[in-house]
Amino acid sequence: MSVLLTTEIPGIPRHQGKVRDVFDFGDRLLIVASDRISAFDWILPTGIPDKGRLLTQMSLFWFERIERTHHLISADPRDLPLPAGTDVEALLGRSMVVKKTRVIPIECVVRGFLAGSGWKDYQATGIVSGVKLPAGLQESSRLPAPIFTPSTKASEGHDEPISYEEVVQEIGDETAAAIRDASLEVYSRAAQYAEERGLILADTKFEFGLPVHGGSASDIILIDEVLTPDSSRYWPLDDYEPGRTQQSFDKQYVRNWLLSTDWDRNSPPPALPEDVVRNTRAKYIEAYEKLTGSRFV
Repeated sequence: MSVLLTTEIPGIPRHQGKVRDVFDFGDRLLIVASDRISAFDWILPTGIPDKGRLLTQMSLFWFERIERTHHLISADPRDLPLPAGTDVEALLGRSMVVKKTRVIPIECVVRGFLAGSGWKDYQATGIVSGVKLPAGLQESSRLPAPIFTPSTKASEGHDEPISYEEVVQEIGDETAAAIRDASLEVYSRAAQYAEERGLILADTKFEFGLPVHGGSASDIILIDEVLTPDSSRYWPLDDYEPGRTQQSFDKQYVRNWLLSTDWDRNSPPPALPEDVVRNTRAKYIEAYEKLTGSRFV
């Protein structure tokens, strides 16, 4: 199976992230999800076939379900004035035409369960991003209520957890409250739906923007990908058991393989073996099909 690791559109400015290539068409952007996969802040040399299409189709599914203003305009790159020489076929199925916004520089993380870095922080202090949690929780425990645990939005390196009070200092009280409340609302509705489909949405990350010209806290726009296995931690409901690490439909499978090697995380990472690529692709497909009820073609 072939992989798409990079895309180009002649004459159009491009910003390349870890997974997405973003092309600037003035008042609109074209976001193209490649098949790149990252771990531990490195882009791996091996791509995952169809990953970009799976992420995009899952975002499109959620954007249709979320009753909130978002940036999606179209899933067809041909709605833009693509210049001659563009490889349109490579863009189909993995593209989103979106409104350009002023990005709010906060990663809006919501946790409904105690896992990952949240579990590590809880073990050390009993506090996650400034939120004090009850004593006696286990790894993967369901929290009494979902919590907003924001982080910085780093252009390079790691995002760093911050408290809600620090968010207020950064962007103001009204905008901080707006992104917190929107994040908790969307997470709660998505988690309820996912559970009905046999999946636990343990935690997720949202990003928001404001209109390019003007706009206040009431005008926030949900942007970027949404509720995909790259931005969220999904667990199978029928295998859930607090007190241990859960099976996951995200790229934790790849992280686990990397941790089993002698890679030092300071030098370029090794290529992924064929079975890790195949099994990772299968996990993304399973998550997509469970959530949407549709077969991935």
